[in-house]
Amino acid sequence: MRQHTVVDSPYGPLTLVADDGVLCGLYMTDQRHRPAEETFGPRDATPFALAEEQLEAYFAGGLREFTLPLRLTGTPFQRSVWDALRTIPYGETRTYGQLADALGKKGASRAVGLANGRNPIGIIVPCHRVVGASGALTGYGGGLPRKQRLLAFESGAALF
Repeated sequence: MRQHTVVDSPYGPLTLVADDGVLCGLYMTDQRHRPAEETFGPRDATPFALAEEQLEAYFAGGLREFTLPLRLTGTPFQRSVWDALRTIPYGETRTYGQLADALGKKGASRAVGLANGRNPIGIIVPCHRVVGASGALTGYGGGLPRKQRLLAFESGAALF
């Protein structure tokens, strides 16, 4: 059974989605690949207390690593990319090529980028920490301005 809630954040409203009480989605407004609202289930904040607590601590600058149980649904390759994203330390970035190499998929940076763009749990699964080969900011499902703000926040350059 799916349920959802909407929480405020410095980056706009975040829609949290749970499947049988386990977080399976975190979507920003106007996010690319955002599922249709009717798939989120009824609005009920009950299963999201820990997620909300950890998000608040993250946005306050006091949490650097999320420890929530997650249900990531995707292909085996997508899940391997999303797992790799969770190993990128707070305040650091990796390139798509570095992630591909770490997965033993040398030359698969484009495939890594596509999987990265389908990440269903943004911020918590930190797809914003992936940059282009030159270090330039490249696509982000939540929009490049949000990606830039998240990276600045994590680097200590700006606190929102």
